[in-house]
Amino acid sequence: MLALSIARMAEAIGNSILFILLPLYVAKLPSEHLPFSVPVLVGILISIYGFIASIVQPLMGALSDRMGSRKRMIQAGLVLMGGGTLFYIFADQYLDLIVLRSLQGVGVAITIPASMALMTAITKKGTRGGSMGVYSMLRMIGFASGPVIGGFLQTRFGFNTAFYAGSAFVFMGLIMVQIWVRDVRPDKNVIKERFHIFDRKLFRPGIIAASLSTFVMATSFSMLTTLENEFNRRLAIDAFYFSIAFSSMMVSRIFLQIPLGRLADVFGRKPLIFGGLIVLGITTALTGEVTALWQLVAIRMVQGFASAAIAAPALALVADLSEVGGEGRQMSVITTGFGLGIAVGPLLAGILAVVFFELPFLVGGALSFITALVVLRMMPETIEGERVLFKGSHSERA
Repeated sequence: MLALSIARMAEAIGNSILFILLPLYVAKLPSEHLPFSVPVLVGILISIYGFIASIVQPLMGALSDRMGSRKRMIQAGLVLMGGGTLFYIFADQYLDLIVLRSLQGVGVAITIPASMALMTAITKKGTRGGSMGVYSMLRMIGFASGPVIGGFLQTRFGFNTAFYAGSAFVFMGLIMVQIWVRDVRPDKNVIKERFHIFDRKLFRPGIIAASLSTFVMATSFSMLTTLENEFNRRLAIDAFYFSIAFSSMMVSRIFLQIPLGRLADVFGRKPLIFGGLIVLGITTALTGEVTALWQLVAIRMVQGFASAAIAAPALALVADLSEVGGEGRQMSVITTGFGLGIAVGPLLAGILAVVFFELPFLVGGALSFITALVVLRMMPETIEGERVLFKGSHSERA
């Protein structure tokens, strides 16, 4: 578990360097054939990555279950992601970026379901929340470090240096997987008995509710990326200071993810997810009202708390509900939700901000509150014990 988490932390550093670079890179490229504003172009570019990943992930999850070799699929995905990042140095048109982001979307779609299926196989139910917390924390260290590294390198040395560094971190993750990670293959007889790419038995209401929670979480915190240039102007900051504000959410998650994951093992998955969505709704709605850098940093840090309360418990819940031989497909549902959120958030922000700047954040806040009600109604509790809150869904109790 630690080996896989550390390897994916290195990959996250390389991947998240692009969060800061892409809005700036799009602004400097010619876009005469695409008559849209820069925020819309950035939103399209970032969203394509998420949409491609979301479409392909269920297929890759099924392939992971069918092949049984999670490690090889993780490595194949990392090769595509690292290569895509490296080839940004040759991109001189917006359409070049579209192709490279699509390639990276396929890469992450191959990697994530296999990684989560492997995590499901090597963790135990009673401590799974804490284990997913460790995995999420190390990923957040990567996602927090990447934008700061990218902002610093771009400011000091230019875009190409930052792209070289991003690809180097991804390939470092590939080497770590090869050296440290041991594969866990599911029973071949179980795979043959229940293998269908889209098996309705594998998609329970609890899994759908957890997927919706991660979708809204990713949508809410990814909106900021599209509007980097607007925030820089409104707050009179540059790319480096924006990267600090952007990463503050991940920093908060680094410290809170393991404790909240362990709380999910004691008090249950459902109350943490519900509470996280409420806090996320409030902070997202307030994001468009900030007038100073410190306010944006503070809101992002509270969003980090909310995301930590949602992420690890939701992953643990889906892993609890997964069936042997179906882990790749079932875990791909929640990772697809996250990928769709990463895709929808920037695009939604780019389109709605044209109406008025605060609108995308108000819509994101409303989505969080609605999803909290869905969780309260549909999501079961998978941890038994007297201390568990909100135990079971209405349908299960009936």
